[in-house]
Amino acid sequence: MTNITVEWMRSIETLQGVPDNQLQWFIDNSERKEYPAGTYMFKVDDMMQGTQLIVSGLVRICQMQHNELRELLIVEPGKIVGYLPFSRGTVYQVAGEVIEDTVVLNLPIEKIQELIRNHFELTQALVHIMTNRVRDYTSFLRQSEKMMALGKLSAGLAHELNNPAAAVVRGAHSMKKHLQLQPEFFKRIMEIRMDAAAIDLVKEKMFEVLSQHKSQQSTLTLVQRSQKEDELTEWLDELNVENSMELAENFVEFGFTKDRLDEFRQQLGANDISPVFNWINNNLVTEKIVSDIEEASKRIADLVGSVKSFTHMDKGYDKQLTNIHDGIRNTLSILQYKLRKGNIELVEQYDTTLPPLRALIGELNQVWTNLIDNALDAMEENKRGKLIIKTERDKDCLKVIIIDDGPGIPEDIIAKIYDPFFTTKDPGKGTGLGLDIVSQIVRQHKGYLNVESKPGETRFIVSLPIHG
Repeated sequence: MTNITVEWMRSIETLQGVPDNQLQWFIDNSERKEYPAGTYMFKVDDMMQGTQLIVSGLVRICQMQHNELRELLIVEPGKIVGYLPFSRGTVYQVAGEVIEDTVVLNLPIEKIQELIRNHFELTQALVHIMTNRVRDYTSFLRQSEKMMALGKLSAGLAHELNNPAAAVVRGAHSMKKHLQLQPEFFKRIMEIRMDAAAIDLVKEKMFEVLSQHKSQQSTLTLVQRSQKEDELTEWLDELNVENSMELAENFVEFGFTKDRLDEFRQQLGANDISPVFNWINNNLVTEKIVSDIEEASKRIADLVGSVKSFTHMDKGYDKQLTNIHDGIRNTLSILQYKLRKGNIELVEQYDTTLPPLRALIGELNQVWTNLIDNALDAMEENKRGKLIIKTERDKDCLKVIIIDDGPGIPEDIIAKIYDPFFTTKDPGKGTGLGLDIVSQIVRQHKGYLNVESKPGETRFIVSLPIHG
């Protein structure tokens, strides 16, 4: 059993420097309490009994989330919990679960005023504990919300990356099979007897068509495309060209017309038409596979670039000049899957003349993520929606307005939406920390956050000073 003396109290780091007579006063005016393992020192919403110094044992501090307790930290001997001087909270927001038999020295809350009046150094030490607690808890909340946001983003990002990654794999597999056919094409081409002028014409015309295809994709409807393919297949069959259906499909896609193909035919002997047309088709297939791989790879690179910019990797943590639209666009890029899944029409109305803003870029990206994600969640029940994002200047402020056409926020809860842990989302879908942290970040930038809501329209307005 620990003998509670002034010497023992002085060994506690947070109480070092407190005069002995004040430590003795704490001992004399406190009551010793014992808690067996498996019980609770306190539960959520219990009234605080006083300042509690853990003498021995271990206590798990837990936060209630979605009707389940989530561990925040373990309190060891020498730590102080409970009510502290000048604290406005008198009700526990967390639970203290005893995991080892614990002995506590409790200074009753009724003694706090006497403490403040007569024992300055002890009061100062306890207030220092309170400020550290607030700082650590705020840091934890922010980290918790960041992890929740990261979970949401990673789910959508996985879908966004999966499609182009699968396209690259498919393209590589197709290219491998395609290259295995090259020896056969080479054999047929070598059997052709063409003069230099005819070879140059075929090569020139083919690359001319390929060049046009890159700059001007076909705008044919499905019916028009089908008609052209049928006509071209019939014409190729009349010329005894092998693989006529495949050739017709690719020729139409790349913009080859029957008239242009006839220019090729006029330079060829009757026996050379099929191998030359198949050689042209072989080049088209190669071009198509490479283009698909190139496009998919670019999509992956763009997504990785968006994530890098979004998280502000490789950058410092000081405020930097930034174009506010870059962060919004990066956020939308990462949330693209959720926009498509929710059948959301996106309207972007940006004032591109806005000057750069000095800001913590990664923090602001967290603001856009929370507000846009909340808007998408609000529209989810309608299976569709319209999201409008506007930027504009208002004197010396820059405004970002995010509007959704969801059901709106009821009047009886709109005043609570910034409260920590308040959420209307289903269990597992929100921490109740998003808007609280959004408002903190906006205040950190000397701005303000406002909400206007009615059935069918909710708008969040973020105002940030341009020279903040």
